Amino acid sequence: MSTTTMASLELVELGKFFTVAARRFDAGQAAPEMFSTAIDAAWHRLAEDREAHSEFSQEHAGQELIHAETAGHGTIAWVNAYEEAYGPLPLIWFTNAHGTVNSESLARYRETGVVVAEWDCSPKPGPGDGDDMVPKKTAR
Repeated sequence: MSTTTMASLELVELGKFFTVAARRFDAGQAAPEMFSTAIDAAWHRLAEDREAHSEFSQEHAGQELIHAETAGHGTIAWVNAYEEAYGPLPLIWFTNAHGTVNSESLARYRETGVVVAEWDCSPKPGPGDGDDMVPKKTAR
């Protein structure tokens, strides 16, 4: 099965993540932190097919997003925006690439609504977003 036809929970969640990312970028906020290694692994597989990745990104974010190495640890800033759009984070967000659930982090999230995690990447607008070629309109 090709990457473009693969229907998986990881890709569904990656699409939601891209939508949240685009909204954050449009609002001038920082890039969202990718803390799920399961979803990140699906992102890496998708990125192996540049055309499929570009189409996926356009469909979910309305622009090309690329994978950027950004390491950190702390509170995941975009959780509330996700919950407003889609409801509580599903289990896959707390699952690693090998299928093991971080039950401590999941329990903390369910009790407090806060996710504290490590991440090593985030999306960023890609070269095809056009922002650098179009001057911003100013109010007169």
